[in-house]
Amino acid sequence: MTPVFFVLVSAGVVLSFIRIIAGPTSSDRVAALDTMNVMLTGLIVVLAYSFDRGIYLDIALVYALLSFLETIIVSRYLEGRK
Repeated sequence: MTPVFFVLVSAGVVLSFIRIIAGPTSSDRVAALDTMNVMLTGLIVVLAYSFDRGIYLDIALVYALLSFLETIIVSRYLEGRK
């Protein structure tokens, strides 16, 4: 199951990255970046399970927190620009 998960997450990350590059609006780019961050957080959690390392869960938690803050900051910036 794990190799299938890695392939699916990799495909999702690539598609999100394409959306970040070619997104028609800034809001689309922020949504794609947030989607990519959620997928990468899930990938880190699966790696923690696969390698039986609890420290990876701490890394995933910090990454998710920073991703959330990044989304909030960029969204507020874009809202103020209108």
